[in-house]
Parts: sequence; C-alpha cells; structure tokens
Amino acid sequence: MTKIILLLLFLVAAIQVIKPLGWPGLKKRSDAWKLVAGVVCVTFVSVIVSALFQGP
Repeated sequence: MTKIILLLLFLVAAIQVIKPLGWPGLKKRSDAWKLVAGVVCVTFVSVIVSALFQGP
C-alpha cells in the first residue's frame, strides 16, 4: 500500500513540473521540490513505523 501512495505522490510531483497545479504553495514549476520533500518524509515515516511493528 505504501508503494502505491509513493507512486501517486511522485506522479503529482511530475505533473507539477509539467503544468503547475495552482494549489496554495504550488504556484510555480520550481515548487515541485516541496512535493518531493514530502514524499521523502512519508517514506521515512513508513519505514520507521513498519520497523516498529515488526517482531524481533
């Protein structure tokens, strides 16, 4: 499930580069880094959470 979410977020970042979405904070093409930074944060959180719930 997390891979699907990450893929969707990367697609939104790619769309931002092609045509800006116009969302607050995402008015320019160069704002795609904000989406990529969010994807990286979501990835780290999902790795940490999955590591916490794994057995020894």
